[in-house]
Amino acid sequence: MAAAVTTARTGSVRPDRTRERATSVNQLLFGLAALLACGLVLVDGQMRSGDLMLLGIVLVFVLTVAAIVVRWNRVHPLLVLLIPVGDLVAVLLLQLGEPHEGLWMLWLAPATWLATVGGLTGVLAGTVGTSLMFWVAELLQAGPETRGHLVLGPIAIGSAAVVAYVAARRASAQRALLDEQAEYLDHAVERARRQEDAVSEVLDAVDFGVVRIGSDGTLSIENEAHARLYPSDSDSVPLFDGDGVTPTPAGLAPTERARRGESFEGVLTWQGPQGEGRRALQSTARRLLDANGLDVGGILVTRDVTAEQLAVQMRDELVASVSHELRTPLTSVLGHLDIVLEGDQLPESVRRSLEIAERNASRLLVIIGDILAATAEGAGHLDVRPVDEDVSRVVLQSVESLEPRAAARNIRIDAAGVEPARAEIDPLRIRQVVDNLVGNAVKYHTGDGLIEVDLTSDDRDVYLVVRDDGPGIAEEALPRLFDRYYRAESAGARAVGTGLGLSISRDLVKAHGGEITVQSEPGSGATFVVRLPRRTGAIA
Repeated sequence: MAAAVTTARTGSVRPDRTRERATSVNQLLFGLAALLACGLVLVDGQMRSGDLMLLGIVLVFVLTVAAIVVRWNRVHPLLVLLIPVGDLVAVLLLQLGEPHEGLWMLWLAPATWLATVGGLTGVLAGTVGTSLMFWVAELLQAGPETRGHLVLGPIAIGSAAVVAYVAARRASAQRALLDEQAEYLDHAVERARRQEDAVSEVLDAVDFGVVRIGSDGTLSIENEAHARLYPSDSDSVPLFDGDGVTPTPAGLAPTERARRGESFEGVLTWQGPQGEGRRALQSTARRLLDANGLDVGGILVTRDVTAEQLAVQMRDELVASVSHELRTPLTSVLGHLDIVLEGDQLPESVRRSLEIAERNASRLLVIIGDILAATAEGAGHLDVRPVDEDVSRVVLQSVESLEPRAAARNIRIDAAGVEPARAEIDPLRIRQVVDNLVGNAVKYHTGDGLIEVDLTSDDRDVYLVVRDDGPGIAEEALPRLFDRYYRAESAGARAVGTGLGLSISRDLVKAHGGEITVQSEPGSGATFVVRLPRRTGAIA
């Protein structure tokens, strides 16, 4: 049966033609050598028996044709030995035809061939069989001057056979190793191909876009979802920033930023002009590093968050509408309460009840104002009117108003670190920020503690620091602390309020051109730092 090799990548079986090629090449080389040797004999003109030499040449020719024509991979491997055995007979005939021209050296070819093909048995058969035929030829034809060949000939033949056997074994081992490595490589390639197909199937099954970006900015992998979010004609569709109104500048689209090597988180863009059919896309880019810490590209993930954004807009519109409807009657209630409380004829118990109602109505009006400021109607349109003001005066007024509430819980507010610092601010808005920060410190404190309020400045900025020794803020809550409607819980205090105070405070500080940051560890209190530019010209 013919040998075969299975290709792991395709699963097909291809025939092994090694035996055919080796037989053809070996016989062609031997035939060429025999032809050249006989040609030299003819040139010298000392041929002893032309019939024997002609018969030997014809036999070599026949064997060469057989070696080329016969499909040796389809016959039994031992049948290949008929070719070198036939060559031995051909050499015997050639040497009998002319024993004095060195034709005995042709014995080496079939002897080494037998050693190569037959292993140790071939070495023994080739050496012994060739030596016997060599002696027969020498004894029948040799003169006195050729008797030394009876010893040297077999030694040379045996040495050549052994060398050929060793070389064949080494070549066979190397070929087996190469075949094993080739098979392993085929399996590795096939396994990698299957894994690549599996990854592609998984990526195409998800509903968010995924793009693999090479270190040179090329897009090497793109799933079907990304192709749907960014079709071939998407370059002609205008992009807008997260507010849905501001056009995204050229070169600042998420895909272009990721290809330049930038990393970002949750960037919101609107695809298309306002109206039906526009989409909100949220993109995140991450850089990839190899084992040596070198940048090898990045990953860009894009989600369609249109439904979420539209839901947020609808919620804000509903809240704004309801808040507007509540503000008018509530203002009327407060006005009438003020008129009633101005009278001197009210019994003390009735006055206390009306004052409680007024305080709660005033609190409700503040909450409504906060909700309106945080909705889509008010966000980004905060009315800030800066004037030159001593910030310390605003801070101390806020502390003074909150001290009674803090004292009721045995909390001391230390404002000794408040230094005079003038800046261009809106006093009412900054008072709102301080009230919120100090008020939260009092509200979420477990009691029996200290709140420190510091104010300092340099040539450019004013810094307000509110620090407490309360329960602190959970680590997972810190990234979302300034989000609208987010309410963080702390040890000893449940989440209360609307979740708008810190969000509005951040927007007010940003409207002044400043920033607000927080540091906290559970059990170690929290520290809020507000930076305000001293001059309006510093506002970005």
